[in-house]
Amino acid sequence: MTILAKYTQLRESYHKMAAIGRDPFSVQFDGILSPTEGMLNGRRTILLGTNNYLGLTFDQSCIDKGVEALVEQGTGTTGSRIANGSYTGHGDLEKALADFYGRQHCMVFTTGYQANLGIISTLVGKDDILVIDGDSHASIYDAAKMTTGQVVRFRHNDPDDLYKRLRRLSDHPGNKLVVVEGIYSMLGDTAPLKEFAQVKREAGAFLLVDEAHSMGVLGETGRGLAEEVGVEADVDFIVGTFSKSLGAVGGFCVSDLPDFDILRVACRPYMFTASLPPSVIATSLQALKRLREEPGLRLRLNSNSRRLYEGLRNLGFQVGPVANPIVAVALPTKELAIAFWNGLLEAGLYLNLALPPATPNSLALLRTSVSAAHTPQQIDTAIELFAQVGRRLGVLPGLVQAAE
Repeated sequence: MTILAKYTQLRESYHKMAAIGRDPFSVQFDGILSPTEGMLNGRRTILLGTNNYLGLTFDQSCIDKGVEALVEQGTGTTGSRIANGSYTGHGDLEKALADFYGRQHCMVFTTGYQANLGIISTLVGKDDILVIDGDSHASIYDAAKMTTGQVVRFRHNDPDDLYKRLRRLSDHPGNKLVVVEGIYSMLGDTAPLKEFAQVKREAGAFLLVDEAHSMGVLGETGRGLAEEVGVEADVDFIVGTFSKSLGAVGGFCVSDLPDFDILRVACRPYMFTASLPPSVIATSLQALKRLREEPGLRLRLNSNSRRLYEGLRNLGFQVGPVANPIVAVALPTKELAIAFWNGLLEAGLYLNLALPPATPNSLALLRTSVSAAHTPQQIDTAIELFAQVGRRLGVLPGLVQAAE
């Protein structure tokens, strides 16, 4: 027996999935042509699974800023900010993010995953309680594994269940940190944040909102769900990422807590990870500027999201509860989902295949993520390809009969 024998069942499941068609974990593009198109096996393919919400990965101003920083400051920092010091750009980006959110403090991390991992595990000590939504992202669950405090889960998007659990913990002397997400990454559903904020106030807890998928998407200025529903004052910590709307890589946390900066020497994932390269800092800073100055990007994104969501729903597909940039189609079995994903890829449409146990309620999902850069024609093409593959696989029998 080898040390990897524990993964035998996982390996067998993986091989069965790959045997049905193309391996979804090993797709390699020949080239990326734009935020919405790539070359795959010599064919132009629509990209509908990249989280490139504002389409800024090819924005010329962002590229120019990145190239300038790359030439002037080199390829990387080769160490953490604690060990190798901060570059001017690190501080500039933190100030810009704090200003964007109207907060006093900001810490920038090397990835969004690391931001959740580091902030949550550091905030919750051995006498504290971490209270998380049952459908939380993997980074939140991994943070829960790292914390020395007690971990409590509540039913997904259920304020009443959260209230009951916090009420049972009312005599516990430690602090309670409630963690929810603005937009959940699998189904694209939003948290009932106004109700959660009320429960948080009544229980005297702290509230952290992961706005990774809602930054640049929701709210009058793009700050996310907390801005959209008017509860920013109730949110103690906002965590986000640069790898969605800002088209780069990295993460952050903003807060108004007066002693927030002590986390820089208490948070091990922050202290012991190499800091972001100057070029990534520069592109993220410029992308944030574009987000703030061009609300039309967000308007186009939401228009495209509604177009895809309504188009798929009108065909008869089972989609998520709201029309957010994440539009997920649920299928009856994972085998059908794999076959459907392969059919779409062969037809020139790339999206995400999401299977249990990574999905809520063990759903088999075809997960799309819309961009402001998609044209209406590309959205309509995607809808038509869903219809074609759906008819061929018998997922849309009503349309098959109508066609005959």
